[in-house]
Amino acid sequence: MMETRSPFLDTIFLLRNSGSITVFSNLQEISKKEEQEAEDYFEAEFEKERLEFLSTAIHCDKEAAVWGAKVLYHSAQLYLIRENTSKDLDKLIPKKKVSSDISSVLSADLSLRFLPQITSVLQTADPYDPLVKILEDILTQFHYSGIGYPLNLDKINWEKELQDKVYRKLYLERIVEKKAYSLAEIPYINKLLMADFGLHKDVYWRDLKIVAHGD
Repeated sequence: MMETRSPFLDTIFLLRNSGSITVFSNLQEISKKEEQEAEDYFEAEFEKERLEFLSTAIHCDKEAAVWGAKVLYHSAQLYLIRENTSKDLDKLIPKKKVSSDISSVLSADLSLRFLPQITSVLQTADPYDPLVKILEDILTQFHYSGIGYPLNLDKINWEKELQDKVYRKLYLERIVEKKAYSLAEIPYINKLLMADFGLHKDVYWRDLKIVAHGD
């Protein structure tokens, strides 16, 4: 267990280890030292998860991992701390400027996988909260982390999106884990899932219907 000494690191470590969040009394700047410690932590966590897919082509994008952690941390804190923060939302929740390749997506997901729950709570509290739109845009860009959350993904070419075998496997597994019907009933994804399930569909997902895919 890594010793922590800051609200930022405490929040991320606690969330990943226990699924709970600590909300602090005020928003604090994240120091370069904290970012470097977070990079080391996420690199180690990524290596643990990489054992599940064993791909030498996919690596930990430390910049993406820390960016995802910042988004998660500030989103969690902004749930309760909103006084005089509206003007700073773009600074607190910065858009990611680099390409969303598979390494970046999986690295950011170390934290962003928890973002749908926070977005849902914020949306329930105030559907017109500008922060909700910002977070939904992030989840739309990094939709692997948003599986199970209602997003508009109509523009995605799924054959192109899921052409990498490792990413496709992980994507399908999370769809099943989250029982994300809206994705599972997309014809191309439905076809992939049915091929994976084989004769054991009812074991994996009894209620999922088979969708005609036109080929």
